[in-house]
This record gives sequence, structure tokens and C-alpha cells, in this order.
Amino acid sequence: MTGVSALLSRNWMRRTACLLRFRPIMMTTSAALMGALPIAMGLGAGAELRQPLGLAVVGGLLFSQVITLFITPVIYLYLDRFSGSGPLELAGD
Repeated sequence: MTGVSALLSRNWMRRTACLLRFRPIMMTTSAALMGALPIAMGLGAGAELRQPLGLAVVGGLLFSQVITLFITPVIYLYLDRFSGSGPLELAGD
């Protein structure tokens, strides 16, 4: 591929991958958050003992969501920029 068409193809692949993966990631995290919210809010008998666990679960889910949606794609973009045309080939092979 030439420079412009390779760039367009690469950008199209990134956009398609983002659109395909966003909804399942959000649905999984929101389902886990909804399940942990009653524990985090301290509802029910003996909730004062379970509330710290619920807060840790909710905080961990939110933090991992930020990492998944923002930081991981940036790392992949930098790795893609510095990667060559493929794996290195040894001279003897």
C-alpha cells in the first residue's frame, strides 16, 4: 500500500475496532458496577462491614475503565508508530 492509502486503512481499522469494542466494555463494567453499588452504599443488615469492600470494588472498576478506554489505546498507538514493517528476520534464515 502507498503512504496515504495505508494511513487511511490504518485509521479505518482503528475506528472500526473502537466502535466494535466500546459497547461490550461499557456493558460489562456497568453491570458489575450496578451489582456492587448496593454493597458500596451500605444497604442491608451488617452493611457497615461490607461497605469498604464495595467501595474498593467500585473504585477499582472505575479506575480500570479509565485505563481500558484511554490509556491502553494511547500505548497501542505509540507502539504502532514505532513498530517497523513486521518481525525482524535473521540473516541466516
